[in-house]
Amino acid sequence: MKIALDVSAVPPRVAGAGRYVVELARRLPAHEQELTLVTRRGDEPRWQTFSPSARVTPLVPRGRVERLIYEAWRLGQSKTARDSDVWHSPHYTMPHRCAAPTVVTIHDMTFFTNPEWHERSKVAFFRRAIAYSATHAKVLVSVSDFTARQLDEIVPVHAPVVVAPHGVDLEAFGVDGTHDGDTLERFGLAADVPYILFLGTVEPRKGLDVLLEAFEQLSSRSDVELWIAGQSGWAMSEFDQALVNHPGAARIRRLGFVDETLVAPLLRHSRVVAYPSRGEGFGLPVLEALACGALVVTSSDTVMAEVGSDAVWLARPGDGASLAEQLALALALDQDQRALRSRAARARAELFSWEHSVAQHLRAYEMARER
Repeated sequence: MKIALDVSAVPPRVAGAGRYVVELARRLPAHEQELTLVTRRGDEPRWQTFSPSARVTPLVPRGRVERLIYEAWRLGQSKTARDSDVWHSPHYTMPHRCAAPTVVTIHDMTFFTNPEWHERSKVAFFRRAIAYSATHAKVLVSVSDFTARQLDEIVPVHAPVVVAPHGVDLEAFGVDGTHDGDTLERFGLAADVPYILFLGTVEPRKGLDVLLEAFEQLSSRSDVELWIAGQSGWAMSEFDQALVNHPGAARIRRLGFVDETLVAPLLRHSRVVAYPSRGEGFGLPVLEALACGALVVTSSDTVMAEVGSDAVWLARPGDGASLAEQLALALALDQDQRALRSRAARARAELFSWEHSVAQHLRAYEMARER
């Protein structure tokens, strides 16, 4: 099958949905698929590194506005589209009048359910894009049952949906932390300091305001630091100010975007991973933390609760006292209890794989080609 995968929306610093696209690009050629990666102009070397056996076609303009206009009105009529059996748009949007049957990935429905979590201009754009894709794509891919249910509620009439949960690289995110201390020290981080870790894009919906509130309430654990890893998103000036004014500011470290080789050691070496996001499409950092055997506290009534099941502690979304309580429970475990919970975390993560995700995508491609 000739598959065109549009990777042009993936930023230089890969995270979240971008990681999902990279994993597809890496793995689809191994299934004897003829894969073409449609990139921004000048972005070919990066994608040739990610997926050496794929064909890389730099069709898309570099600027965001120009890229979206080109995608909507010209990309679907390109020679690449005409020569493909299936076109996959992995980030909500799709070309208009596409020459190939189109599959679109819908990551979450928060542009509808919680518009305050996003920039206003993006809310209007992505609401239109999702509504268009839902009714014009041949098949939709949802990254979780949670998102699929919300899609049914918000856009009742839509294309067939294939649920393809994200996976995790169980080797890259393993439980052997023998050299974690050395890795942390190489990046200038103290290996002998106990810390709570947040990993993800720093933006309003991630619940970092609640995490700061909870950290203040953990007054009995003055030995524990809070490390915040991830690139800055939007509208975080209030958070930045709260960080400066926080009573425990001396014990809070803002790490910024971290090198890929540092992610797993950070997760493994943490005392607890806190992911208090108010809502996600999947919550990949939770799964990666579980694969590392980390203790995880995340939000109830979210997709992360479904992903983590009984291997995680759950706090009420937006509730600092609840988050502090769950963090305290995780921090209080002795060595034997931590080992038991760590094994449970790893066992939960082993239920997810990128190979299963790819298989579900191949199913979606076949459905699209046959409709």
